[in-house]
Amino acid sequence: MLKSDSSRRRFMTCLAGAAACGTFLPKPAAAELPQIRYGISGQVWEGDGVLVKAWGGNIEEGIKETARLGFDGIEPFRQHIMRYLDHPERLKKQLDDAGIAMVSCSNGGPNMSSNFIETEGTDKTIADHVAFARDFILPVAGPTAFKFNLGRRPLGGVMTDDHLKVLADTLNRIGQKTKVFGIKAAPHPHIWGPMEREHEVRRVLELTDPQYVWITADTAHLTLGGMDPVRVFRENFGRIAEIHYKDCDPVYRGNKVTPTQEMHRTKTLYLNMGAGGVDFPAIHKIVLDHKYRGWISLDYDAPRPGEGRLEENLLVNRNYLVNVLKVRTLRPAQTGLSACEYVCRPA
Repeated sequence: MLKSDSSRRRFMTCLAGAAACGTFLPKPAAAELPQIRYGISGQVWEGDGVLVKAWGGNIEEGIKETARLGFDGIEPFRQHIMRYLDHPERLKKQLDDAGIAMVSCSNGGPNMSSNFIETEGTDKTIADHVAFARDFILPVAGPTAFKFNLGRRPLGGVMTDDHLKVLADTLNRIGQKTKVFGIKAAPHPHIWGPMEREHEVRRVLELTDPQYVWITADTAHLTLGGMDPVRVFRENFGRIAEIHYKDCDPVYRGNKVTPTQEMHRTKTLYLNMGAGGVDFPAIHKIVLDHKYRGWISLDYDAPRPGEGRLEENLLVNRNYLVNVLKVRTLRPAQTGLSACEYVCRPA
């Protein structure tokens, strides 16, 4: 409750334009947090990794932009936060000052093993992921899902059942350890990774313990991997700990062969919501029907030349959430103030 006329005037001024206050709109108190919170991937401020090579990210700019556009949180990769790795409290303060949270933080960056499918070396992968979840994610985000990628497919591109068994065992061992301190292990099925096609996702879910292993369900990657995300959500919702919303070209619905990385280099496979590849109204109804309490992130790369400005693309997706999916919990966006014309560059 605002205690004075001056406080009320200041709040209304901030509501009209956060930049005028020299701050950002406050995050709701814990008891007031909405059932679903919406975030933006830190990859947007990293570069697209294809034409704009990754340079380490600008998480500080990302935090400011995320707050300014009215979203609840940001989801960086480990390579974005290396300077804070030993000082998580410094990143937490920036997030608190901006009035947003860290959704999770994906793996990646130097000195972190990502071998999930070859028996030799998985011990280090397990130790690295458990330590990162405990020593960084937990102090910054609190109990949350640990979204992480699973490295590359094996040489030749074929995931055998033995590979899937090693992957499942590795995930079980990570999840058993992270659950102790309140972090859900939520690997990300991803094209060009070990959980790319439907039989691979289903086999890993079959082989892993639902007490220890969930998934991060990405609507575009499921579609690009030949799956029907509506069916995946409907049949496996209890195993979903985090959700990524992004679209793709409808031509990829029901595909038998995953589009290649070369195709992605030619033209991005990840499109703004509303492109037609994903039935978001049907998926969002499932999410609401299950009374999901968690994060939904807009997981995009930075735009390449000719693919629109960064702010424009984020607003397309924000407007889809508000106007089509009827999301009512986002705070007002302060538009037209972005320092990022194409992609935010490091200072």
